[in-house]
Amino acid sequence: MNLDLSIKNISNLSEIERKHRQLSLDKFLVSGFPNKKLEDWKFTDFNQIISTQFSELSNKEGEDNEIEKKISLVKQFQHNYIILVNGKINKINLDFEEKDKILIKNYQNEYKEKFEIKNSLNVLNEALFTNGYYLEVAENYRVKKPLIIYSYIASNSKNNIFNTRNFVKLNKNSNLELIEFTNINVEGSFVKNENEVTDLEQNSVLKKYILQSKQNKAYIYKNLKNFLQKDANCQNFILNISSIFSKIEIESFLSGENSNFEIYSASNLKQDQHHELRSFIHHEAFNCKSYQKVKKVLNNESKGIYQGKILVSDSAQKTDAYQLSKAIILDPQAEFDAKPELEIYADDVKCSHGSSSGNIDENSIHYLMTRGISEKEAKKIIISGFLNEVFEPITNGEIKNFLEMNLNDQN
Repeated sequence: MNLDLSIKNISNLSEIERKHRQLSLDKFLVSGFPNKKLEDWKFTDFNQIISTQFSELSNKEGEDNEIEKKISLVKQFQHNYIILVNGKINKINLDFEEKDKILIKNYQNEYKEKFEIKNSLNVLNEALFTNGYYLEVAENYRVKKPLIIYSYIASNSKNNIFNTRNFVKLNKNSNLELIEFTNINVEGSFVKNENEVTDLEQNSVLKKYILQSKQNKAYIYKNLKNFLQKDANCQNFILNISSIFSKIEIESFLSGENSNFEIYSASNLKQDQHHELRSFIHHEAFNCKSYQKVKKVLNNESKGIYQGKILVSDSAQKTDAYQLSKAIILDPQAEFDAKPELEIYADDVKCSHGSSSGNIDENSIHYLMTRGISEKEAKKIIISGFLNEVFEPITNGEIKNFLEMNLNDQN
């Protein structure tokens, strides 16, 4: 595979920054993409996947003069929005808000020390990131309407690799509902390598939803790091990720007492889709909670993976941590791998984990068929009920209905 990767494609760099980025790029070119020799990638040989699927990769950004005609906004509920094209801000609309309470701009290396380097994709991102957004909500401000980030990829982006960085900061007592909605119109394959940091100050609340609009040939790696201070609350819903390959790594640090972090994920994988979710939750303070529920339906030759680790330090007494992964396997060629872990150094905690996989319940199918429902429709009802359970914690009815509609369209 030919790698046409160069920092020459990045403008407005200082000489010091250019040298630093070149060193990072040289380091990546020596190590290459991650493979199964790395413990965190034991179920995914990304190097082999990329080498097989791409004859070349370039970080030269494509353009799309027709992008304005392709933008389609959600009509089911009122919302604020940001439109990104290849990760760069194209338009901002905050009509429902006090404009001075929300800061949105292109990311410019703010809080760069929080972007930790753990694998070669992080190194590559360090070398080549160009676009991304910075989002900050002011202290004591509750964002009135959900904020949707519409992420579009230019149509001529075949064989491109995009490296972006995002930073979300919620100041003390602030509140935000954030929806990442990716719309991909590229005919060919491309790679998106995204690093993101979320910083939640005392008593702030973030509800975040990640989804894609339709099946595509994207290969997506997303590294998400969260920092939670005292009484902060963060919910994450990862739904309907329709790319052919996706690996999402979430690392969260509960460093303030009474903080709470949750992950809910549901996907219905088809054909040869390969999706992995890896989480690492650090309980570092008194009386913190974490909750994870992951559900996958696997069809054809698809592969689903969940790796989840909970680390409880000796100072994190009264921790309440839970993780559960379940999979329905509909075809013998499909595969589900799970690796739940608990590492506990405190003695007054409540921690549990579990994982299960199997075929669809034949008794349930038979019961529905005796009520006059066809076998095909019965399976669809059971699958929808299985996946839709992850929506139960969503309190915003409009968002809940919108997400259910998008997920059920894939069944």
